[in-house]
Amino acid sequence: MRIDILTLFPGMFRGPFEESIIKRAVDAGVVEIHVHDIRQWAKGRHKVADDYPYGGGPGMVLKPEPVFAAAEAVLELAPERGPIILLTPIGRRFGHGVALELARGQRLLLLCGHYEGVDARIHEHLATDEISIGDYVLSGGELPAMVVVDAVVRQLPGALGCSESAEQESFADTLLESPHYTRPPEFRGWEVPEVLLSGHHSEVDKWRRRRNLLLTAQRRPDLLERIALSKEDREWLEEQGVG
Repeated sequence: MRIDILTLFPGMFRGPFEESIIKRAVDAGVVEIHVHDIRQWAKGRHKVADDYPYGGGPGMVLKPEPVFAAAEAVLELAPERGPIILLTPIGRRFGHGVALELARGQRLLLLCGHYEGVDARIHEHLATDEISIGDYVLSGGELPAMVVVDAVVRQLPGALGCSESAEQESFADTLLESPHYTRPPEFRGWEVPEVLLSGHHSEVDKWRRRRNLLLTAQRRPDLLERIALSKEDREWLEEQGVG
């Protein structure tokens, strides 16, 4: 997969993309990530990419000319095509399902707004998709772009050390992930559940499934409404007083 990011602040991406899983995925050739400075396509000596909003109001608005020029030039850098995604508070809510959807493609182009937002013509005539990572205000689209890239890259074959890791994470089957334990088996009097030390894989799977269900019922009961629980699942939850 190739991911291109258009931003006014390319320096913000250096740390997050040069560490951990994303760096390993890039080094392994699983994904290419290219960050482009929108100001390179701005006109004039000062490369101004924003201006005051028509009709008045606070803040500055990202101009359409450099954004369109940047997107069109970057698209021609590779033959693959994919969605042009604007990170914006009015976009559709980002979640695990959207990450899976985007990971199935060959390319993403992410547009990072900033200041008071972008010219409406970018929404209307350039972006093919709009994504929000939550109902809160951020300074720009850079942090949301990092979130999208991280979540998508994790779903690419070969990105994680274990092929089962992505499948077993929270939200992979709409349930929150069960608690994890590692060595030592006893710490300050707190012991690892005996079933995890038993070596009985079927019992471990059963325990994890029930922990997934219980944690989801306690923390995010709305998620249970999205899946078809078995009769056994429902009966067990009722026994725990959360069914």
